[in-house]
Amino acid sequence: NTDEIRAGIPVTDQYLYFNTGGISPATRAVTECLVQEAKDIAQVLPPFVTLVSLFVNAPAETISNVLSQVPVGLIQFHGDEDSRFCREFGRPWIKALRVRDSMNVAKEAAALSGATGVLLDAWQEGVPGGTGRTFDWALVNEQLPLPVVLAGGLDEVNVGDAIGGLRPRA
Repeated sequence: NTDEIRAGIPVTDQYLYFNTGGISPATRAVTECLVQEAKDIAQVLPPFVTLVSLFVNAPAETISNVLSQVPVGLIQFHGDEDSRFCREFGRPWIKALRVRDSMNVAKEAAALSGATGVLLDAWQEGVPGGTGRTFDWALVNEQLPLPVVLAGGLDEVNVGDAIGGLRPRA
């Protein structure tokens, strides 16, 4: 929050996320609060920290509205958005792939024309992310054409193996 940033708590991350998630009319007021908070935080961010907005199947109008109000440096799409849709907004973007056993991860990543990177997360029916579950990292059996961000179930026990095997950028 802005008080922590103003108080001088070091921000060691390169990216600061705000999650607008899947927006519906029922969550519009919550989204407006998130946008206001993101605007406030953006004013006190230290140099070299990029504000990232995460969207899950949000309508283009909603994304454009957020981008017109908040200095978002990177968009993360974590739903069913295709590359054409993701490119519409004229900002660098990454796309989450929810990895499942039947997926050809390299082929899916190669199809993300214009992406800055790919976020790999575990697939779970009906849940776009945030499950805390890992996926079988052996499914990423070749070098991907995009920088990798790894998510999903990382902890102090398995993070070393994940970094060693996948060589993610984040």
